[in-house]
Amino acid sequence: MPAAARNGQRGLILSAPSSGSGKTTLTLGLLRALSRRGVDVSGAKSGPDYIDPRFHAAACGRDCPNLDAWAMKPARIDALAASGADLLLIEGAMGLFDGAPPHGRGATAELARQLGLPVVLVIDCARLAHSVAPLVYGFASHDPDVRVAGVILNNVGSPRHEAMLRAALHPSNIAILGAVHRQTGMAHPSRHLGLVQAGEHPDLQSYLDRVADAVEAALDLEALVALAEPITARAEAMARLAAPGKRIAIASDRAFAFAYPHILADWQADGAAILPFSPLADEAPARDADFIFLPGGYPELHAATLAAAQTFKAGLRAATCPIYGECGGYMVLGRAITDKDGDRHEMLGLLDLETSFAARKLHLGYRTLHATHGPFPGAWAAHEFHYATTLRANGQALFDARDAECTALPPMGLVNGQVSGSFAHLIDRA
Repeated sequence: MPAAARNGQRGLILSAPSSGSGKTTLTLGLLRALSRRGVDVSGAKSGPDYIDPRFHAAACGRDCPNLDAWAMKPARIDALAASGADLLLIEGAMGLFDGAPPHGRGATAELARQLGLPVVLVIDCARLAHSVAPLVYGFASHDPDVRVAGVILNNVGSPRHEAMLRAALHPSNIAILGAVHRQTGMAHPSRHLGLVQAGEHPDLQSYLDRVADAVEAALDLEALVALAEPITARAEAMARLAAPGKRIAIASDRAFAFAYPHILADWQADGAAILPFSPLADEAPARDADFIFLPGGYPELHAATLAAAQTFKAGLRAATCPIYGECGGYMVLGRAITDKDGDRHEMLGLLDLETSFAARKLHLGYRTLHATHGPFPGAWAAHEFHYATTLRANGQALFDARDAECTALPPMGLVNGQVSGSFAHLIDRA
C-alpha cells in the first residue's frame, strides 16, 4: 500500500560509519538536552538491543522501542515508530549499512528507507582529518534512497583539527551540526553484552545531564531538529502476538531484565495480566499464574544469590503451569551455572542443562526458529547473543533453527514437559 505521513510526528536517524563512533552517548545527550528544553522527544533503537533503550528512557522520560528491520514485520516497525513522541530520534546499530549476511538485511539504512527518514552521521574524527570528506561523500552517495542530511563531528582534538574537518567537508553542502571535542567523563561502564544496565549506573542522572551539557554546547540543536521529517509508513494493520496465558508471572530484576517491551505490550493487549517477581529478592511467582517467563539478563553475575534463593526455587519447582526461559532464564532452568571464576552454582534443575562462563565463547546472530511443540509453536524471527558454553544439554530440542543466511543449525533449546527454553530471544513471527 502507499505510504502516508503521520500527523504531527517527525523523525531523524543517528547513525555512523561504524560501531564505536559515539552514537549512544550523543543520542543520550540529545534526548536529555531536548527534553530539558520542553521538546516532546523520545528515542528508539535499531536492532536487538536490551540495554541502550533503558538509557534512552532515562534520558527523556519516554519509553524506547526496538525497531528491528530484520526480525520485525514492517507493520510492527510502523506501529512502534508511531507510538513515540512528536520527535523520534532513532539510534542506529553498528554502521549505517551494516546488517545480517549476506546482503546487510536489517541495517539501519533499511529503517531509513521504510520510514522515509533522513540520517545524521556521527563521525569519530579522532584519527581523521581531510579524509573525512571521501568518507562522508561515500556514505551520502552509496544509496539514493538513504539521505544523509547532516554530520556530527565527534572526538575532535582541537580548534585547528575542527577547522580542517570543516574545510574538507565544505564542498559537500551537507550540514555540519557541530563538533564535540574530546573530553573525559563522557564514557560509561560496560561489560560483555554492552553497557551496564541503566539501573546499575552509579550516578545516571548526573551523567545524563553532563552529556547533555556537552551536546548543548557543541551542537546546533535547532538545526538538528529542523532536519527531522514526517514519519511515513504503510497503511497496514499489525498482527499482535497472542499471550501464552492470562496471568503471566515474569522474573524482573537485574538478573532478568531482557524482556522485549513490545512482546509484553502485545500480551497485555491480548488481555493478559503481567505479574512481576524478583528471584534476586527470593520471591516466588504468583501461585495463580498460568504461565511463568524467565527472560534473559545476567544470571551469571548473580549466580550465588540465585543458588541460595530457596523460596524462588521452591516456587518454580512446585509450579504446574508452563515455564519458559530465554537465554539467561534458560540457563537458570538448568542444573547449574559455572561462573567466570570456575565456581559451580546449583540452579533449578528443571531442564537437563549445564552452562559455563569459565571459558567464554561468543554466540551471535539472527535466527529463524520453528517449533512444533512448547508454548510458542510455529515460525519465529529471533536473535542469539551470549557468551555461555553449554557443558550438558540432554532431552528433546525445542526449536529447529536456521541462521540469517538460511543455513541449517543444530536444534536449539530443550523441552521437558511443561518446562522449555532456549538461548534465542523471540522477536516477532517469521
